[in-house]
Amino acid sequence: MRLRLLFSESIRSLGANLSTTVAATMTVLIGMFLLGLFIAIGSWAQDFGAKQKEKLLVKVYFCTENTCAKPATLAQINIVRRTLESNPLVKPGGVTFVSKAEALERMRERTPDIVDNLTSNPLPPAFEVQARDGADVNEVGASLRNPLAPGVEKIRDGEEISERVISAARILSTAFAVATVILLLSSALLIANTIRLSIFSRRREIEVMKLVGATNWFVRGPFMLEGLICGILGSLAAVLLLLVAKAAVLPSILGRFETGSDIQAWPFTTIAFVILLVGLTIGAVGSGVTMRRFLRV
Repeated sequence: MRLRLLFSESIRSLGANLSTTVAATMTVLIGMFLLGLFIAIGSWAQDFGAKQKEKLLVKVYFCTENTCAKPATLAQINIVRRTLESNPLVKPGGVTFVSKAEALERMRERTPDIVDNLTSNPLPPAFEVQARDGADVNEVGASLRNPLAPGVEKIRDGEEISERVISAARILSTAFAVATVILLLSSALLIANTIRLSIFSRRREIEVMKLVGATNWFVRGPFMLEGLICGILGSLAAVLLLLVAKAAVLPSILGRFETGSDIQAWPFTTIAFVILLVGLTIGAVGSGVTMRRFLRV
């Protein structure tokens, strides 16, 4: 009976300040929607960056008669192999030798027109090295680059490409995070303002309730519920909007990117749970701060 009374009082108060209630709920909706996008895009970008780092290879190219005064000898190639295999940053079994013939065959598969016009094989033998962690490719290359190992012509890695991808993902995530924080603060302030208006409009009723012996929590209960209702309604609407966007928009967007199906964002159920939890927290904070400042009971 008491719980029903609390809910009825909260709903009546929200209806009395309908415009402010709608504004607060819509702000929560936008904030929670952006929060869901931020979590989805941020987790997807993080997984994408991790997968790209896993694909990074250190490529060690050896001297040939066309590029150096002395071609790399078999002994020099074996020394480099042992150096790489003994490096703790290199993945076990991650050192692959690519001969001149194999390199030419790969090039024939990618650009057959160029290979058909070649009179000789200009490609050098090379090692393709996979690090335990993609972030260590620069250090693996540096172990042979400073100083350059005998017989090695050049060393290449994908660290610059990886840094560009990760930097872009970081900037995008930061922008979404800043926008989300601003909207969350706006949501809490609007919820607080809604409850403040409700307190002012019912101040005489509150005085009467105190005179007849109502407890502090009985007086505060409806106002606390108002904030929670605004928070949960906005969060539920945001989850529904994200669900529609996931079904209608996401497939067409992902179809434009050849990223592979192994790259995943957080599960939608996890994102929805986080949104609902944050929405309830925003509602509780907004109502709690207002009651502390304006409801002296």
